[in-house]
This record gives sequence, C-alpha cells and structure tokens, in this order.
Amino acid sequence: MTAQLNIPIFSPIIHMIFIPTILIPIFPILITPIPVILTTAQDLHIARGRAVPRRERKFRSALGVAPPAPGAASAAAAAAALPGASRGCGPAPRPGLAPPPRFLHSPVAPPGPGTFPAKQPLVYPSRATGFTTRSDIGPARDANDPVDDRHAPPGKRTVGDQMKKNQTADDDDEDLNDTNYDEFNGYAGSLFSSGPYEKDDEEADAIYAALDKRMDERRKERREQREKEEIEKYRMERPKIQQQFSDLKRKLAEVTEEEWLSIPEVGDARNKRQRNPRYEKLTPVPDSFFAKHLQSGENHTSVDPRQTQFGGLNTPYPGGLNTPYPGGMTPGLMTPGTGELDMRKIGQARNTLMDMRLSQVSDSVSGQTVVDPKGYLTDLNSMIPTHGGDINDIKKARLLLKSVRETNPHHPPAWIASARLEEVTGKLQVARNLIMKGTEMCPKSEDVWLEAARLQPGDTAKAVVAQAVRHLPQSVRIYIRAAELETDIRAKKRVLRKALEHVPNSVRLWKAAVELEEPEDARIMLSRAVECCPTSVELWLALARLETYENARKVLNKARENIPTDRHIWITAAKLEEANGNTQMVEKIIDRAITSLRANGVEINREQWIQDAEECDKAGSVATCQAIMRAVIGIGIEEEDRKHTWMEDADSCVAHNALECARAIYAYALQVFPSKKSVWLRAAYFEKNHGTRESLEALLQRAVAHCPKAEVLWLMGAKSKWLAGDVPAARSILALAFQANPNSEEIWLAAVKLESENNEYERARRLLAKARSSAPTARVFMKSVKLEWVLGNIAAAQELCEEALKHYEDFPKLWMMKGQIEEQKELVEKAREAYNQGLKKCPHSIPLWLLLSRLEEKVGQLTRARAILEKSRLKNPKNPDLWLESVRLEYRAGLKNIANTLMAKALQECPNSGILWSEAIFLEARPQRKTKSVDALKKCEHDPHVLLAVAKLFWSERKITKAREWFHRTVKIDSDLGDAWAFFYKFELQHGTEEQQEEVRKRCENAEPRHGELWCDVSKDIENWQKKIGEILVLVAAKLKNTF
Repeated sequence: MTAQLNIPIFSPIIHMIFIPTILIPIFPILITPIPVILTTAQDLHIARGRAVPRRERKFRSALGVAPPAPGAASAAAAAAALPGASRGCGPAPRPGLAPPPRFLHSPVAPPGPGTFPAKQPLVYPSRATGFTTRSDIGPARDANDPVDDRHAPPGKRTVGDQMKKNQTADDDDEDLNDTNYDEFNGYAGSLFSSGPYEKDDEEADAIYAALDKRMDERRKERREQREKEEIEKYRMERPKIQQQFSDLKRKLAEVTEEEWLSIPEVGDARNKRQRNPRYEKLTPVPDSFFAKHLQSGENHTSVDPRQTQFGGLNTPYPGGLNTPYPGGMTPGLMTPGTGELDMRKIGQARNTLMDMRLSQVSDSVSGQTVVDPKGYLTDLNSMIPTHGGDINDIKKARLLLKSVRETNPHHPPAWIASARLEEVTGKLQVARNLIMKGTEMCPKSEDVWLEAARLQPGDTAKAVVAQAVRHLPQSVRIYIRAAELETDIRAKKRVLRKALEHVPNSVRLWKAAVELEEPEDARIMLSRAVECCPTSVELWLALARLETYENARKVLNKARENIPTDRHIWITAAKLEEANGNTQMVEKIIDRAITSLRANGVEINREQWIQDAEECDKAGSVATCQAIMRAVIGIGIEEEDRKHTWMEDADSCVAHNALECARAIYAYALQVFPSKKSVWLRAAYFEKNHGTRESLEALLQRAVAHCPKAEVLWLMGAKSKWLAGDVPAARSILALAFQANPNSEEIWLAAVKLESENNEYERARRLLAKARSSAPTARVFMKSVKLEWVLGNIAAAQELCEEALKHYEDFPKLWMMKGQIEEQKELVEKAREAYNQGLKKCPHSIPLWLLLSRLEEKVGQLTRARAILEKSRLKNPKNPDLWLESVRLEYRAGLKNIANTLMAKALQECPNSGILWSEAIFLEARPQRKTKSVDALKKCEHDPHVLLAVAKLFWSERKITKAREWFHRTVKIDSDLGDAWAFFYKFELQHGTEEQQEEVRKRCENAEPRHGELWCDVSKDIENWQKKIGEILVLVAAKLKNTF
C-alpha cells in the first residue's frame, strides 16, 4: 500500500501521530453501539427536562441500557457521546453532574489488519489545546431556529416574529416545574413528542390506558369505602351549625305570631367604655413652660400672671391668632443665661427643616417648585370649608380647625367654622356639640349664639336664644332671631316689645314690631318710635303715611327739623300735597328743598334726584316727578352738553318705563331749544310711540309753528289726521305745508298719496301734473308712472316712462318699471332690451342686474343668466346680493355642489355679510347647521338676517321658546325688516296663542317695515298697492313654507 502510494515509510512516531488524527473523528460513529446512542439521547433528553415514556423504557430494558438516575443528566454526558469527544478534549464536566460513560474513554480496537503497523500500539493522542473551533461548540444556530430573512413577508420577517408563533408549542413541551417531576420518569413529556404520531403509537397508548383503567378499578371499591368512612368520622367530630340547630329549627314551626312579636330586641352587649369611646386628648404645652422648668427645678402649682397676660395662654385681643407680641419675643421663648435649651434656635431649626423639605419637591428641570414655600402655610386657609362648598379634604380641615380651637379657645370664628364643617359632612349632632362648647368658651360672641340657634331644633333653639339674651341683653340680632323662632303672632309681639325695653333706640326692632301691628296700634308705636329714634327717616315717613293730612304735615315738619339734610322728607311732603290736590305747592316744596339742602351743606346729586323722580312716576305722583325734573335737570351740566345729555336722560327714562319723566325732560328741552328740529322730532316720535293722538297733534302744531321749514313735522301731522279718518284736516295741514315749503317734493308726494289712498285718483293725477310742471323730479315722474300702471293705464304709463327717461336716464327705477311693464305684457325681448339699456346707463344698479338674470332664468337661459351674474360681480365687486343670487341660481338648477363652492367664494369675498351667512346655514346638512350658525354669529353678531336664520334654526328643531326669543331679538334690532315680521307671525300662527299673534301684528303695523326680499315681492306687487301693513303681513306669511 505504501509502495503504491509512493509514500516513504517513516518512523513509527509519524504513524502514531498522523494516521490516528485522521481516523479518530470517524471511529466513534462507526463503532459506537446502539446502547451508547440511546444512553446519549436519554442524557440529552433529561438534561432538557423531559421524561422517558414507558415504551422507551421497555425498549431500553430489551437492549440492556439502564435508565439514568434523576438529576444525573448533563451537557457533559451528552458531549462525551459525540464524535471526537475523549479524555482531555473539550470542556470538563461541571461539578455535581455525572461523568460520561466509561467505555467511551477506553481504547478501541482497530477494525482490521493492515490499517496500522502490526506492532504499533494504539494510543489516542491529545488534541490541540488553547483554542476552540466550530466543531467543538457546534453550529451557531440550532437546527430548529428560524432563519432571519429580512425580506420575508410580515409576520415572518424577524426571529422574534417566528419565535412568537412557536412560543406556545415550546411552553407545552417544556414544563420544568417541580410538580411535574417524577423520580422514575423524570419530567413530564416525551423524547419523541416532536415526531409523528403513528398508528402503532396510538395502539400502544390504548393498551397502556386499558391497563391503567383495570388497575384503578381493582382498587376503586376499597378506596371509595375508605373515603366514605373518613368523611363520616369527620362530620361526627365536627358537625355543622345547621345540623346542631336542626331540631330547634323544626320547633319554630309551632311558634305563633304573638310569641314571635313578643321576642325582645337584641341589645348592645358592649360595655360603656366600648359604646362610648373617649379619644385621647392632647393639649400642646407652650414653650415657656419647658424653658421655665429647665431653669429651676422647683415645683409650681400656679401659673405666673405675667404668662397669663403676655405668654399667649389668654391673649388680650379677641383675634387670638394675631397676638400683639410675635412668638419670638414672648417671655419664655427667649431663655436667658443657661444655654441648656434655646427655644429660638429650635424654632430656627424647624424652619430650616421645613425649607429643606420644600426644596426637595422642587422641579429640577424647569426650576419651578411644585409647592410654593411662601404660600404653603397661607394656603391652609383654603382647606377651611364653608357651608355649601366643596370640601376636598375633610380630615385635614378638621385637624386644622381643632388646632385653631386648642390654640385660642376664645376665637369665635374657629368654633363656627368647625360646626359648619361637621354640618356639611353630615355630622349634625357633632356640630351642635361643638357650637355649644363654643358658646361656653365665647359667651359674649353674638355670631356663636346665632349659629348655635340655627343648628339646634325648634325648642332647643329657643332655649339657646334665651341663654344668649342673658349673656347679651343688648344684641338686636339675637332678639330678631328669637322673634323668628316664635310661630304665634302674640309671642312674636311679646318678644319684640321685651326687646324694645332693653334696646329702645333700635330702628330695626321698631320696624319689626310695627309690621306686626294693626294700623292704629302701628301709628301709636311709630309716634313712640320717632321719639326714641328721631334720626330715622323711615320711621318718620311711615308715621306720616298713617296720619291724616294735617297731622302728616306736622309730622313731616318735625322730621325736617330733626333731619334737615335728608331729601326724602321733602319729596314725601310734595307727594302728600299732590295726593291731596294741592298741586301748586309741589313746585314750591321742591324748590325750597333744593335751597334748604344746599344751605345745610348737602350736595345735590343729579342722578339720585332723577332716580327719585322715576320712583315718583311709578308711584303715580306725576306732578312731583315733573317738578323734580325741572328743578334738577340743569344742575351740573355744561351749556354745550345740555342737548345731548338731556336726550340721553329722556332715553334712559323711557328704558326705565318712566314716561312722565321723559315727557318732562322733552318739555324742558323744548323750552330751552324751541327752534331745534331734532328735539321736536324726538319729542314727536316719543308721543307717537307712548302718547295719545291728541298729545301728538298738539305737539306737532307747536312744532310746525316753531319750525315751519321742517317738512317731516308737517307730514307727521297730516298722517296723524289721515289715520284718524279726518281727511279734510290732513288736506288743510298739507296746504299749510305748501305755503311754508313751496315746490317741496315730499309734500307733493304726500298729497298725492293722501288722495290716491282715499280713491281720489283724478285729484292725484292733477296734483302729479302740477308737480311735474312746477317741481319736476325723477321721483315725481316715477310716482306718475306707477299711478297710471296700478290703475291699468299701461299705454299712459309707458308714455310717461319714455318721457321721464328722456330727462332722467340715469334713474334706475324708471328702467326697472319699463322692463317690468314689458314683462307683464309678456314681451321678453323688449324687457331684455329695457334692462340692457338701463344697465348701460346704470351699471351699478344691483336690482337691474337681478331682474335681467331672473328674466333669462325664467325663459330657460341658465347659461346666459349665469354669465350675467358673473359680469355683474366683475362690475360690482364684493356685493353680497349678487353672490347670493348666483348661489341660489345654481341651487335652483339642482347643482348643489357648485352652489356650495360659490358660497365658499362669496364668504371669502364678503366675510361680514349677514345675508350670505344666513343662506349658508341652510345650505349645510342638518347636523352641521348649528356649527355654521355659531360661525355666523361670530362674524355678524348683530346682523338681523343672521339672527333670523338662528330663530328659524331653532324653529326647525322644535325649540319653541328659544325660537320666540330669537325672533324678538331680530325685530328689536331691525324693525324695518319685513321678512323677520313675516316669519315671526308665521311662527306664532303655528305655535302661539291668539294674543301672541295679535301682538306681533300690532307691533308690525307700528313699525311699518319697508324692506326685505319677500316683503318687497308682495308689497310692491301691482295687485297689492292699496294693501295695509297688516294685510301685507298676512299675505307674506301665507307664502312662507317651512322648508328650512
């Protein structure tokens, strides 16, 4: 063999080193018998904590392999069975584990001759040491470890993902708990549990299960008999309570109902100390006590009087907590001389410790402290609960109040706060006990006695009040409380009279006593009361009211002598004179009052006197309130501010419903400013709204006499006469107005309206003809065209319109009327031409653009209508009416998405437009409308259209009360908006009463609205030209539909 390989024959030493090094790694695998493999497998299995099943043990016994002892398995034993393991190779076995099998360390005979030299002894050489190879420690991963595939699908991407899926199976396989360990079988589990479960395994398990069942049945009868005997023995030794009383319970069936009811109740078997535990009381000892007794070892049985005066045990001030001597300077805290115990240093150390603790809770990141060191102690005051308040920490508050009481037991607020704390926490009896203890400690405190009377029940409260009266015989509040506790009127009178004996100068007691008496007895008591309390204005005035006229004058004169600085006595005297018909004295009394008060150094406060005048007005003393107004209206007012201030005063009086005061202010202002048109107008509007027709006409007659050039005053007078049905008087007023204001357009048109409303059409035509000749204006021509149009003379109307357009082609209403007449005649082309011509002359007339677009939409030209509106928006930017019409055009065409887009653009261009926001609210879906309404109110808080939209929103949600409130708010902000009145009236028709409906209708007639989209559509219709406001309101409400 060596010759064939051409290998020189080396020395035996080379053979001993080279050849075994090649063959040793494979020899153990070739020659290791099957028992060695099983032993190695068993060692590995037990080292992993798995037991060996029965069929494996049977297989082992057949091969002659003994099972290992428990705990003898180790990694070293397993490693010894692996190829290449030998004595001196690999790591040594750990202490306490079984060594590897001995036969693996013995020399192994060569498999046959020729492999080694004949006389060469077989010696296992030692492998290299000092380093470890991969063959020594095995592969880097176990065969069952999942592969780390970074591009795997989710759930299998990482090792952790795959381990999570196998975690349940691993937990089932490996259970190393001591309870699963058996001395023979080892741990529960099977060596081949991960292998396939075949049919022969199932058959073997069935045989073993049958054997186990058979063996169990052989012992079952004896086991059950033994268990039964043990249970019976246990129950005989320890019977249940139910069994012990079973015979007595059977006898309960014979107990009658009377015997059952006669069984006494179970009492409290505890002794007195257990029932009423006495808590240990700890009283703090002052520092002076320790300091004094440290200095002298003597025993004292009395307290030094200086300590009582200054040491803090009995402070001379009722506050208790705020002693006049700070704690660091009181006797006893500064221990002189000895140096054994310095209380000042102890206090400083305590403060230092407190600072350290507070600094420990500081936030090291931001530098801010969680607890404020300076306000820490003062914040304790917030823990003292108040009646009805929220108590966060009852225990701390109770402890704090206890400390206050013990520190200064003569501090009344501490007792009151403690009692109220217990009351709030539900411990009423504890509160009563505390407050009664407080009355003992603070017998001179009125508040403590009143709190005790409040907490105690009826009869006990009376006893408490009686005891309080003995301690405080001059307390008015205690007497009042005593009277309140009495339920009988006689007892109340008796208590109050007794109180007046002790406190005769108390106005409160006199008033309470007089209120309980009859008028005659009250007059007698008041006569005595004014003697005891001569400075009480209320008592003097009350006595004057009960006396006759002559006696009342005497009483008031006496009162004036005793109290010369009070204005109420003078005002009462004036009211007395007015009540008895002596009105000429009222002015004199008020003037004398101003003079007398000034002489006595009293400052005349204008606001107070006006307030007194308003009270007189509400009490029905008209002459007195007017006299007061005339006397004080000019006090303290600069000359240039008089008109403005007086008008504000008049408005304030109207707001306070003091109409006579406002009338007096206007009368005085008109005397001072007789030629001021604005003052006359405000006075006229005041009389129109709050006065009568006669007072209005009288005022207007005076007004036109002083201001003949004021056309509005003439027109108001003529309208008042016309509304009253006096047409000739109205004509005469207008004739006088013509004389004062010749060729006045307003007066001409008013005269035309007067005649046309009274069906005097020929007179109206003649008046318009005269007006066109003498005072030709665009409005006169427009009224002329409208009169002929409404009367049905279309040709005459068109002729007048053409004539007017020759002179006033820039007046858009004439173009509108021309186009509408053509529309009425169904001449669409001529109407379109009229509108286009008008827009050339008046490109900024919004109604003309709207009429033209609606005409195109009416004939089906939607695209042309859209183009017209876009053109109008270019020429009139930031116009909300044009944007609104564009949105509605798309909405009517069914293009809701485009409508929403346009609305968004419109709100960007006109963010404060109320009509756009009101429309945007109802473009939204129902759930988003409320949010949109909030945004609208933020942008347009006082816009009537937004308020109307909110009212409609509440109406749609059936929130009737809120809807009515918002309708009221809308018509109050803008009474000229006819749409608001129409919706309000419609709302009341559905949800209101007849009175509410009538109220809305009357308010609408008084407001005379002229604007509003829906309102103008009806009011400017040719067929409704003679309709009144109330009739138009009904028509508009009938056209409304609840489609929002």
